[in-house]
Amino acid sequence: MEFIFSLETFIFLFFIAITAGIVDTLAGVGGLIVLPALILVGLPPLTALGTNKAQSFAGTGTATYMMLAYKKITVKQMKPLMITAFVGSLIGTVLVQFIGNESLSIVIPAVLMVIVLYFIFSPRMKEVSSKARISDNIYKYTFAPIIGFYDGMFGPGTGSFFTVSSVALRGKSLIDATANAKALNFATNVAALFVFLYLGEVIFPVAFVMIVGQFIGARIGSNFLVSINPTFLRYFVILLCVVMLARYFNLI
Repeated sequence: MEFIFSLETFIFLFFIAITAGIVDTLAGVGGLIVLPALILVGLPPLTALGTNKAQSFAGTGTATYMMLAYKKITVKQMKPLMITAFVGSLIGTVLVQFIGNESLSIVIPAVLMVIVLYFIFSPRMKEVSSKARISDNIYKYTFAPIIGFYDGMFGPGTGSFFTVSSVALRGKSLIDATANAKALNFATNVAALFVFLYLGEVIFPVAFVMIVGQFIGARIGSNFLVSINPTFLRYFVILLCVVMLARYFNLI
């Protein structure tokens, strides 16, 4: 199937990608901005998912590089978790080809609601780490591949799930958990992208334009992340998800 887009469409998607790059680096919900935009310009759901993975790969890759540069994470620390998250995403992406994406209309608002409720009712996110409830080894073989599987199947909100689970279960501070989430989300995006490229579900002209936007947005978001107040970040995630829920149900 051939797609022809106007210059105005490419400009629109470029700025969508910049916004998503900033938002995804800070809150992990950039896909909830990009996916509706890609479907809005006429891409079928699977093709929208594949093209989203291509541009998201650039954003999470840039954010991961920046977190390494700022010494918020290390390769040795993240590699084991990234491998299991990668495997989970690979399996999820293969399976979604057989079940379709109609369930996205249910999954997206449900994900947003879960994120909002957790950030509202959970204990205050602190700048310092707290006591871990499970070991990194348990997390590596359970939550990392499960969230990776979700990212391969659907994707929206994956970064927030990695962040929330690291705070709640691994005892990470909000900033450290968000930095960790960038590397894990990068691994899941790479796995999903492999499958979508193989199946021809990526529209390259759109992906290239949005990759540039994601690179710019992720750089901006990463600079904010290393200096942002955790309390502000918490309220930013809540506000963003509430606005998206309202927009999703055409309330605004």
